[in-house]
Amino acid sequence: MISETAKLFYPSVEKLVNEIVAVNHAWKVACELFGQDSPLSISSRDLKTCLQVRLLRSYAPEQVYLIEDKKAEGERLYSLSLREPIGERLYAEHLPIRIAEEVLTDKELKQFKKI
Repeated sequence: MISETAKLFYPSVEKLVNEIVAVNHAWKVACELFGQDSPLSISSRDLKTCLQVRLLRSYAPEQVYLIEDKKAEGERLYSLSLREPIGERLYAEHLPIRIAEEVLTDKELKQFKKI
């Protein structure tokens, strides 16, 4: 049985995806209520990015991988695509390509895009 400490340090892919979805929703609500430049909006956005990077570093490319969302309008985005659905989810939200290039190494980007 996994200890409680291990669960905190090594969350499952399901737990990380659920956290990413919840934080993404909170970020959108914060933007609507307080504007995109509010501290809460910025903090929520940055937390979502951190969780997405953690998901990729822990589970890519075996369970999740980056793929450019060709249907996205405006800024270029990666979709964090799941190899197996979690509930009805097929991806763990979007990550702007410019942010991915800032927070991930070239080696990680190449590794995480392996399909």
